[in-house]
Amino acid sequence: MAKWLAKTEPDECSIDDFAGRIDKAVVWEGVRNYQARNFLRDMAVGDEVFIYHSSCRHIGIAGIVKVVRAAYPDPSQFDEKSPYLDAKSPVDKPRWQAVDMVFVNKLPRLLPLDELKSLPGLQDLALVKKGSRLSVMPVSDAEWNLILSAV
Repeated sequence: MAKWLAKTEPDECSIDDFAGRIDKAVVWEGVRNYQARNFLRDMAVGDEVFIYHSSCRHIGIAGIVKVVRAAYPDPSQFDEKSPYLDAKSPVDKPRWQAVDMVFVNKLPRLLPLDELKSLPGLQDLALVKKGSRLSVMPVSDAEWNLILSAV
């Protein structure tokens, strides 16, 4: 199984939102970057994902979720009421993808970005590289284990 990291603004979808829906999957939608979209396409059922809170007061890795439905056309791209509407996305060949994920666990503490940047062995993780703004990115097994050992 592959490992991933997905960024989210907690006022939109936090690890607590996942935890509050233990019996129901959350649709991970609204990704509008082609490289991040391609990573969504690579996700498979059973893959684990770090949820990273961004654009908020307490930035960092907050917990883990699991993919329960592999990539499918993001329904929000066709929803005229959605902020993620893409009127140029063809219905017969949708541009954007979504995956469904469920709660696994909340980390014992938020692992802040500054601490992640200081961990030896994470220098190749896109999250800690200057200028990286991807909302979805792969995490190697070694990076995953290193992050878990830091909490």
